[in-house]
Amino acid sequence: MTTSKDPLILDLVEWLATEPRPYDEVMAAWRTSCPDLTIWEDAVDRGLVAREHRDGIGTYVSVTPQGRDLLASEGRLAR
Repeated sequence: MTTSKDPLILDLVEWLATEPRPYDEVMAAWRTSCPDLTIWEDAVDRGLVAREHRDGIGTYVSVTPQGRDLLASEGRLAR
């Protein structure tokens, strides 16, 4: 199903594909209190991005293989 949020979800996944980013940085850039703009939540629910705890460093967010497949299918793979 395609939604009007899909381009923004692709933007988030593409941004993360360049390198894993600290969770706090991702939340500062992508979290919103608008109930109609659930980009972060949708990307997680679709399995496109994932959080991982790195000992001594903190929590990072990276793109999953599903997220990379989506970027490839949309011609938006990070270089």
